[in-house]
Amino acid sequence: MAAKFLGEPTKVVTGSHDRTLKIWDLRSRACIETKFAGSSCNDLVTSDGSGSTIISGHFDKRIRFWDTRAESSSNDIPLQGKITSLDLSRDANYLLSCVRDDTVKLLDLRMKQIVVSFSADGFKVGCDWARATFSPDGQYIAVGSSDGSIYVWSVLTSKIETVLKDHSSNCSILASPWHLLGIRRSSEKGHDMG
Repeated sequence: MAAKFLGEPTKVVTGSHDRTLKIWDLRSRACIETKFAGSSCNDLVTSDGSGSTIISGHFDKRIRFWDTRAESSSNDIPLQGKITSLDLSRDANYLLSCVRDDTVKLLDLRMKQIVVSFSADGFKVGCDWARATFSPDGQYIAVGSSDGSIYVWSVLTSKIETVLKDHSSNCSILASPWHLLGIRRSSEKGHDMG
């Protein structure tokens, strides 16, 4: 379900529907470690440059924190719905989690607690793999909805910046990646342009 490099270009961590996380050595083309999560993993991120911390989001409504030097997760955070995606801010202080209770949670990793919950009338997470993402500058988040819209919130104000509605209403949006330049203000049209 997910794969990320783990601190160096020769190691990858994967999260799977079989309820495991696996660490792979690309040189030997082999799994070198298996961590048993107890629930299928929908997404994961690595939170430091050394690759010693893995954060995984699961079907059982929990975000788990793993130290690669330990066998089991060190702790977890329960949420109110299945975790569909995780995204890490550039400074690695904040974690974005899309949740099947039709919210997007912003967690401060220094305190390991939710600091903002984003929701809106009409916003519905369309599937177990919907992806929410930070803008490159970390000031906005974007996530697709089951009605074919993309919702963009300001992280600073927790308010909706815009709702993009060009897809058909029976089309669930699964992913909404950002351009490297992020979002820019258009003074001529008076609204945000991605």
